[in-house]
Amino acid sequence: MHHVPPTVTGLFVALLVAMILALAFEEKIHAKKSVIVGWFAALTLLLAVAFGLVQRETVEILGHPISLPIYIPGVDWEVIAIILGSSLFVDVTSKCGLFSWIAIKLTKASRGDPLRLLIFYGVMTVVFSAVLNNVTAMIIVGTLSGVSLGKLRMTHKLLGFLLIEGLLTNVGGLLTLISSVPNIIVGNAAGISFVTFFLKASPYVVVATAITIFMGARLFGIASLSSEAAKAEAAHLVDGFDENDGIESDGFFYFGTAMTGLFIVAMASVSVTPYIKDLGMGYVALAFAAIMLTPVKATADRFYQAIDWDLLAFFGCLFIVINMMEHALVLKLIGEGLKPIIGLGETVGTGVLLVASAVASSVTDNIPLAAMLAKILGGMELAPDSPFWWAVIFGANLGGNITPIGSASTLVAVTIIHKNKLPMSFVAFVKAAVPFAVLQLALAALYVVFVLR
Repeated sequence: MHHVPPTVTGLFVALLVAMILALAFEEKIHAKKSVIVGWFAALTLLLAVAFGLVQRETVEILGHPISLPIYIPGVDWEVIAIILGSSLFVDVTSKCGLFSWIAIKLTKASRGDPLRLLIFYGVMTVVFSAVLNNVTAMIIVGTLSGVSLGKLRMTHKLLGFLLIEGLLTNVGGLLTLISSVPNIIVGNAAGISFVTFFLKASPYVVVATAITIFMGARLFGIASLSSEAAKAEAAHLVDGFDENDGIESDGFFYFGTAMTGLFIVAMASVSVTPYIKDLGMGYVALAFAAIMLTPVKATADRFYQAIDWDLLAFFGCLFIVINMMEHALVLKLIGEGLKPIIGLGETVGTGVLLVASAVASSVTDNIPLAAMLAKILGGMELAPDSPFWWAVIFGANLGGNITPIGSASTLVAVTIIHKNKLPMSFVAFVKAAVPFAVLQLALAALYVVFVLR
């Protein structure tokens, strides 16, 4: 630990606050996340060198000394590899028609009954959010909800469906280690395996999903059809759906289905698979992306173009900023502020940290928050099973259900709501979502404090 003048630390604190505010108002300033954080990464690097906080590092690779630029060691390349590989794999797999096939199959299984359809779509949202990502899940399920309810002549129930699905994307984001970016960052820092994450998070996800669907059905008046005539008409209408519409090739469909199953198994067994455990989940994600691209090798470039480079650049720059904040002792300062909360013990302290993480995530991007807290908690040398890790994971994910800007998926839900010309302002969303969020957070606090300890 080197000496840093308090004025320098104060300057970097001001830069961190400015970056968080800029991210919170990115739509107002009309700038992408990567551009905002890129500017702050360039500025913090320059100031860190000017104040003598960092210098080039020399590492030995295969017996040869290599001088690394100061920003290279600060980037968590495992996280970058997981996000890049998983995103590419999911993007290619979605083109085989598997996810639309599942969605339409469930629609037909509901026989057009609104309550049964809500349950099926709610569970599908959670599963898709866990296997794909929150935004992709919301786009698929939200779009199909609009089409299905339109054909079933139930568009007056669409607002309730879309809001509930938006809230469930963040619940489903808790199911696996790769379901959301905060999971990847915090889980990687804590050393939580894929299987351990799933086993510990799934009981909460099951209960929270059931409560959210039940509560949503009551609040939005979504009930089963009562008359036999209405049931017969709905069943007739839903029979017009064809699950094979989105399948262009049977071979590609079966290949995508098999690879999806193998991908999940491979991710779940990384920590126990010989050789693979030394390469990590990032390698698995990239390897499966390469395998999935094989059937479309002639047009692979269109999938490269579809990669969210803004997100990857955002992460790279964010890790640099956080690394410079560590050298400027900003993270140490925040850590000192967290010590009273940690000092409250694993009961009260965990609950307070969870709620604080959720509130912070509701008004700004939860990714920088998760990255900073992961770095700080990692410096405290907490055990992988410490409830404080889970407090950050649950808080960062569920905080997105408080406001429409709390997560990308809820923002997509509101966008689909507006696209269908349904009324939903910022305030209206908060009023409708807060009861769900409060219940989910209360349940999460009880679960983390009394079950995961």
